[in-house]
Amino acid sequence: MTDAPCIVGWAHSPFGKLEDHPDVESLIASVGRAAIEDAGVAPTDIGGVFVGLFNGGFQKQDFPSSLPLQSIPELRWARSSRYENACATGSAAIHGALDWLAAGRGRLALVIGAEKMTAVPGSAVGDILLGCAYRREEGEIPNGFAGVFGRIAESYFQKHGDQSDALAAIAAKNHRNGVDNPFAQMRRDLGYEFCRTESAKNPFVAGPLKRTDCSLVSDGAAALVLADAETAASMAKAVAVRAAAQVNDFLPISARDITKFEGCTQAWARAHAAAGTTLADLDFVETHDCFTIAELIEYEAMGLVPEGQGARAILEGWTTAEGRLPVNRSGGLKSKGHPIGATGVSMHVVAAMQLAGQAGAMQLPRANLAGVFNMGGAAVANYASILERVR
Repeated sequence: MTDAPCIVGWAHSPFGKLEDHPDVESLIASVGRAAIEDAGVAPTDIGGVFVGLFNGGFQKQDFPSSLPLQSIPELRWARSSRYENACATGSAAIHGALDWLAAGRGRLALVIGAEKMTAVPGSAVGDILLGCAYRREEGEIPNGFAGVFGRIAESYFQKHGDQSDALAAIAAKNHRNGVDNPFAQMRRDLGYEFCRTESAKNPFVAGPLKRTDCSLVSDGAAALVLADAETAASMAKAVAVRAAAQVNDFLPISARDITKFEGCTQAWARAHAAAGTTLADLDFVETHDCFTIAELIEYEAMGLVPEGQGARAILEGWTTAEGRLPVNRSGGLKSKGHPIGATGVSMHVVAAMQLAGQAGAMQLPRANLAGVFNMGGAAVANYASILERVR
């Protein structure tokens, strides 16, 4: 039995435009108690609650730390806090729970990530998300955060050549994978040709990025229960968090070479060092494909291919479901959706489902050791986890 903390229960809402969930409180309610029940514990056994919510103006209701009590009143008097770190908000909440467990302050923690994004106009979404960029220099970039990553793609293309084929292949792969994910916002295999070709349904959005290169505006929530090793030893299922690393880089893209995600590289290196693993040991990876160019650069940052050769990994089939290192078997943010506060928790949940053999149509034939990479902003807040099947 590992001495690492373990994920022992989880729940996940569908992602998409969820009109039956009018606010973030409803989304939190849809997963909190379900995760506790999945873990097979009582709500009163939970000592700490960790809520990930970006918000930034998506909802007037802020201050969400006590919102889980509305649907789980047994959590009254439990310690509860809100976490936020841009698109890595969910992972920030997980790290808060891991630190709390490591400090010996409790034995069972509930982590909930949620976001309600579709209740505001599209123009407002773009401006809210620009809060994850350096507004002093990047606040006037057209098309919001897509514009930021459009500039990243342009810089990468100038340095390494036109990568449109690779970006289309990543989009097609993730949409194909998303067909098997019951939580995914878009469960359609769009095909390579559709993703590669500009059309009325797939126009250019920013720089070389088309609509199929961009993740979706989403509502959704995910939750998990973490237990210390001693408590996890008696649980029905357990997925160990062998390592969890976080590093932050400069916020302005002008302060670094944005064609490299150096913070991603650092986070992976620290996670592998803590876990005693290498990339070759992993059976699959869930990585942060907010835009297809991000997944391409992350192939290089995680060490799968040398700098500038990310296209090889996708065009030679390495990262498909049948490849040497499946990446985003869940469909990733591209197909599954990207409700900001929920994303990091969702990534850990779908990885845990794979490791527990409970991923349904998404299930990979070999799933013992997984990597998860979640980032906030343009590779600013970088979180990497190594998860391992215990039982």
